[in-house]
Amino acid sequence: MKELIMCEGPNEKAVMDILIDNGLLVFDRDDLLGLAVYHARQIKTSGQVRNALDMYSGQVEILRVGDKLSDEIKKIKAYERQLMSIRKYCTKPELEILLIIGEKLLSSFEKVKSKVKPKDFSKQKIQYNGVKYRNQTDFYKMYFGLRPKLLVQCLKAYKSSHRNKSGELYIADLLK
Repeated sequence: MKELIMCEGPNEKAVMDILIDNGLLVFDRDDLLGLAVYHARQIKTSGQVRNALDMYSGQVEILRVGDKLSDEIKKIKAYERQLMSIRKYCTKPELEILLIIGEKLLSSFEKVKSKVKPKDFSKQKIQYNGVKYRNQTDFYKMYFGLRPKLLVQCLKAYKSSHRNKSGELYIADLLK
């Protein structure tokens, strides 16, 4: 069985690539469909995902990573025998929460979270190597890329600071 990792956005994909490339997950790149993590919300709208499914005849488990997990992944009849299960991994309220944790600003954010989104808080407060936070994949790669252990710490802290809703998993659940 292969894992199909579908990320809501390119920043989630970057985080998952950092974890995989540093051998920090319970599986490695060889276990992934097409040896890749995909930025895809739906199978139907991703040519890359459909091509990978077409090239592989075995069974696939979908791992969906994102902050908006209410979207249902629509199964396509052509692949229904391949797709075994769907597990969702949460980054609510937004992926920026990992940066906030990394900068030890969670208590400051908690005071204003009813008025300020994590993305806006990060733009105001977070800077790394002289670069202010911007919602771009390169910032995540720069911030966590050479510090994958910090990413692991942030993922574990995130999981421990959030209540688990029914069936909700966290990226930390995939860590070795």
